[in-house]
Amino acid sequence: MTGSARPDGGGVVHHGPPKAPRVSLATIAREWGRIGLFGFGGPAALVAMLHKLCVHEHDWITDREFHDGLAAANLLPGPAAKQLGIYCAWRLRGAVGAIIGGICFSLPGLVIILALSALVLAEHPPLWLMGAAAGAGAAVAAVAAVAVNAAIGLLPGSWKRVGKQRAARSRWVVYALLGGVAAATLGPFLVLVLVFCGLTETAVHLRDRSTNGLRSVGFLPLAAVTAGGAGGMVSLAWVAFKVGALSYGGGFVIVPLMQADAVDRYHWMTAGQFLTAVALGQVTPGPVVQTVAVVGYAAAGIAGGVLAAVVAFAPSFFFVIIGARHFDQLRHSVAVQSFLTGAGPAAVGAIAGSAIPLAAGIGHAWQVAVLVAAAVWMIGLRRSVVVGLLAAGLLGVIAALAGLPVG
Repeated sequence: MTGSARPDGGGVVHHGPPKAPRVSLATIAREWGRIGLFGFGGPAALVAMLHKLCVHEHDWITDREFHDGLAAANLLPGPAAKQLGIYCAWRLRGAVGAIIGGICFSLPGLVIILALSALVLAEHPPLWLMGAAAGAGAAVAAVAAVAVNAAIGLLPGSWKRVGKQRAARSRWVVYALLGGVAAATLGPFLVLVLVFCGLTETAVHLRDRSTNGLRSVGFLPLAAVTAGGAGGMVSLAWVAFKVGALSYGGGFVIVPLMQADAVDRYHWMTAGQFLTAVALGQVTPGPVVQTVAVVGYAAAGIAGGVLAAVVAFAPSFFFVIIGARHFDQLRHSVAVQSFLTGAGPAAVGAIAGSAIPLAAGIGHAWQVAVLVAAAVWMIGLRRSVVVGLLAAGLLGVIAALAGLPVG
């Protein structure tokens, strides 16, 4: 593998993929497609499958390179697992490998989720399917709670990052509260709050010092949120772009933004249908961010679903293909680290706040019982989210066949 030793002996700085690739493009397409087809269980499962494939089974990249890539992907906005998949393919065959690997990583799940969207969002879906959607949708708030629980595990590291100064810890608390309140109430403006928190902390850290390297990376989102679309496919593309380029902290951070745009602003779908969309994103293989494809389908059919997915995932390709050679600088940039010190707690708060508008989408009393049961299964017993959603869907089918309201 190419690279040059750092003068401080702190490892290797990679300037590009290996000069003599050992893996064919056909192999990348097959293996990354297999992960995309069988990668149920969200980001953790996808990362584990990539690690097993690239490090343990074939020794294509070293364990250190893999974890460095994972750390860098987590610094970027957007779906970290997908970006890691693109990065691993880039390490093997450069930009072409990254494009093929990224497409094959997402295509199976996209096809499945669009097929399910056509069934669930049909004008007159069968009663049992409406029940399954209502049941799974009711459990989505519990899934958000699971995400909150996972995010809480990140709090100690985030708290430690800010240091021991009282002012820094006070800002941390404010950032977390702002994120939670914004997710619960502001909808489309949540991204602005996350960016504000990140830029505020960056300004504090850079006030009396200068940095080298990727000084402006943390400021890219500000330019992105200053422009929007108006009407039709342009609006859909803008919503999808926000999902792909501005989702700090994982998919659930962006859920309130999607919900506000899809349900309240553009009226592409009802609150109940949006809950179903989030559930479909959880139970299908591949990145959870593919929920945006359901929103796209509701807005403009198959073309809308494909457009939303392409636009949402395009930033991931751009970030990795253009920036992968600079990942070491990214991880050590004071500007980037400072931005994440502010945006991180705000993102955790946003995950917590996202459960509120999701729970508000529940429209029937029996769904509350399903939500409670799902919470016990996923949170109390710490069992599989996918199994919990499927079981909730089955309960919804039973409720529909028993004559309970599901519309």
